[in-house]
Amino acid sequence: MEHSPDSTKQSMLFCHKFAQLTKALWKSVEKDWKQWIKPYNLNINEHQILWIAYHLEGASISDIAKFGVMHVSTAFNFSKKLEERGLLSFSKNADDKRNTYIELTGEGDRLFLQTVEAYEPDTYNVYDGALPMKELYGKFPDFTELLTIIRYVYGEDFMRIFEETINTFDEEFTEENGSLVPEEKTTSGPSM
Repeated sequence: MEHSPDSTKQSMLFCHKFAQLTKALWKSVEKDWKQWIKPYNLNINEHQILWIAYHLEGASISDIAKFGVMHVSTAFNFSKKLEERGLLSFSKNADDKRNTYIELTGEGDRLFLQTVEAYEPDTYNVYDGALPMKELYGKFPDFTELLTIIRYVYGEDFMRIFEETINTFDEEFTEENGSLVPEEKTTSGPSM
């Protein structure tokens, strides 16, 4: 790739702007997410693992790490803590003993669903911040440019899992009186 005379400056400005904006956004999301799951004695990594395990039944620790955007040791260690609480079970594939797989236990499934049912949109500052755009354009932002960057950085596998979990969530939950409730689960969700 040939660099123009101002490409270093533009690169630095773009990266700095992106870092500042995403850090500010993450700080808000992190604060709100922690408040949401605090009553369930979970941290964000643990909740994210439950979320991923719910939608990707039989996910490997590598899948959890990749999609959860965390180091493999982080995914494993927090999954172990969830296993100790009786929320996850570990298994090995008979054909491939190298990978460790996790699945929600009945208790893990119930706890995850409790967190979903307890979610209140008006407690999320990012949601409130996006409402004026929804009012103006009739929809929430679809993040096309951001998705393109993420696809390039993390790859098609990440995007496939992302889209699967979004679609699965949309299909498996319905809203009743302002609360999310699960549809009856069928045999099995998407497999990895």
